[in-house]
Amino acid sequence: MPSSTAAQLRELLENLLQSPLPVRLRAWDGSETSPTGTPILIIRNRRALRRLIWRPDELGLARAYVSGDLDVEGDLYDALGRLAALIFRGADVHGLPKRAVAAELVRLGLLGPQPKPPPEEIAMRGSRHSRGRDRQAISHHYDVGNDFYRLVLGETMVYSCAYWTSTDAGYQLADAQRDKLDLICRKLELRPGMRLLDVGCGWGGLALHAAREYGVDVVGITLSAEQADHARKQVAEAGLTAHVEIRIQDYRDVDDGPFDAVSSVGMAEHVGTGPYAEYAAILFRQLKPGGRLLNHQIAALHPAPPAERKRRSFIDAYVFPDGELAPVGTTVSLLEEAGFEVRDVQALREHYARTLRAWMANLEANWSTAVRLVGAGRARVWRLYMAASAMSFEQARIGVNQVLCVRAHRDGTSHMPPTRREWLGASM
Repeated sequence: MPSSTAAQLRELLENLLQSPLPVRLRAWDGSETSPTGTPILIIRNRRALRRLIWRPDELGLARAYVSGDLDVEGDLYDALGRLAALIFRGADVHGLPKRAVAAELVRLGLLGPQPKPPPEEIAMRGSRHSRGRDRQAISHHYDVGNDFYRLVLGETMVYSCAYWTSTDAGYQLADAQRDKLDLICRKLELRPGMRLLDVGCGWGGLALHAAREYGVDVVGITLSAEQADHARKQVAEAGLTAHVEIRIQDYRDVDDGPFDAVSSVGMAEHVGTGPYAEYAAILFRQLKPGGRLLNHQIAALHPAPPAERKRRSFIDAYVFPDGELAPVGTTVSLLEEAGFEVRDVQALREHYARTLRAWMANLEANWSTAVRLVGAGRARVWRLYMAASAMSFEQARIGVNQVLCVRAHRDGTSHMPPTRREWLGASM
């Protein structure tokens, strides 16, 4: 009795990926193959397999999923957890297809040209981390519509790791984001009359909080036109136009410092490891002696080998083009080389996992609206990106840290209180 299409596909995939497939498989003809009790990987058409044949790695799987050629029925987190060994390493495809595999490809009608990537995949132009290319990278991720971001991020429109200070049922994402904004302001010891530079200000959440709650004047800069438009409207509605200025401006072009404090939240990942020394030096020059920098940045906990880093990833192709993660030790060293004294490092890895799960829940609860706003492909990019990122934080593949620095006076005076309790206030 001939085996089902699903069974043939399982054998083929396991040969191509050189690993057992740990989920149930459903083929385009409705046939399924074991195991039971797992999420189901749905192969909707032959094009899904062609994508994997040409790219039997993370990017091939992502292209198949984003395009809708491949889908998952059941718990996406569970599916990603089971497939992690395949997703987070590239298959060794030297010598493939072998003769037996080639015969299967012919029999199943899977040979053919490489399918075009989904339109959501970006091909960057220009020199890496040039001003023009940085604008292109930022626009690709952030200029997809403020309504979509509001759906995912919630009322605060804050797009960085929240700070979860309670496990009470009534304590929600908006509370945790406000606690994060307040934590930053307390670490910077903001006071009325001070000037704060918020680099990569997003939709203005920190700028508004700092001006409203701490009486400071804020300059917020972003390269995203949609972020700037939303932030300016929020500033006007809050009656804070005399205290908050939102600019579309590159950090390299700020020329009205020095400031009393600088915040960089979720920005440095876009800068890149090569230009980071220059970035740190620019922030140092923007601070008055005695001023503080709060750098909130995702970190690589276990950097991939150089050969692996050269292979294009799903995140680079669809989510954060040109984004780069460095170990926190590298970041601290570069900040110190720029002249900063690093006074505190706080790891928030588990906080980001919980934040991403909250964003993912928002997306799933409003899935049809999300598809209407940005299209099915981009909505699927976000579903995959947030679920995979939550798991990466949970499994300690990546981390996130707040690094508090000071630009000390020439005589070494820092104006930093001697204990954490004094400069953090009631909660840490």
